Amino acid sequence: MSTIQRTAVITGATSDRGIGIGVARRYAQEGWAVVVLDLDGEKSAKVAAEIGNEFAVPAFGYEIDVTAEDSVAAAHAAVTAEVAAGNLPVVGALANIAGITSPVPFLETTLDIWNKVMAVNATGTYLVTKAFLPGMLEAGWGRIVNMSSVSAQRGGGVFGKVPYSSAKAAILGFTKALARELGTSGVTVNAVTPGAVDTNIRVGATPESEAALARDIPVGRTATTDEVAAVITFLSSADAAYLTGATFDINGGSHMH
Repeated sequence: MSTIQRTAVITGATSDRGIGIGVARRYAQEGWAVVVLDLDGEKSAKVAAEIGNEFAVPAFGYEIDVTAEDSVAAAHAAVTAEVAAGNLPVVGALANIAGITSPVPFLETTLDIWNKVMAVNATGTYLVTKAFLPGMLEAGWGRIVNMSSVSAQRGGGVFGKVPYSSAKAAILGFTKALARELGTSGVTVNAVTPGAVDTNIRVGATPESEAALARDIPVGRTATTDEVAAVITFLSSADAAYLTGATFDINGGSHMH
């Protein structure tokens, strides 16, 4: 994009080695204005300012708890106010990246763990999408990209276990059903299913387990956050208008189907 035309909203975008911050940077690099939403409002504002300065694009950061409807509504209102004030262009893309994992064997899980993982990954995607979708429909143009995981397709086997795989599988059903419902609206909805990515999410992983994981991947390594971000920003582009309800594997060949 040679000129600033639209804003991309990214949730879960402040972790230094996270996919979200990589996605926000990639959007900015490609000329989008960016909105960084995460639990820590101060850090969200700091990351947004750094990205805005580096890539010379409008940027805004705000706090959000994706599991809480009031918090999502407040974040949406803050972004809407920035657009109305002329500080940001209209929102054209939403990347639902916020998520947590659960490397706990099934019989050691608790209902609290199950509910928390479901709330952040699946309910968060629902709430944030519901907040930002009306504006896209009004504009007649929008791109929604949801973060699932190869764990949803393989039944775990990477790091997250039953609650995580279940929540990420729910996102795939959500993506397809919403894409079908939106049809000719001009808003597309797609999902990405990364395999192992070089981030901080795999808490407790060891160098030995990471090496073993890489050996199981045909390309011989884990993905970079920018490789995931490249797919997400492509799905947000004008060129991706005919792609909707699809799942895009980013797993180095670790799962083929």
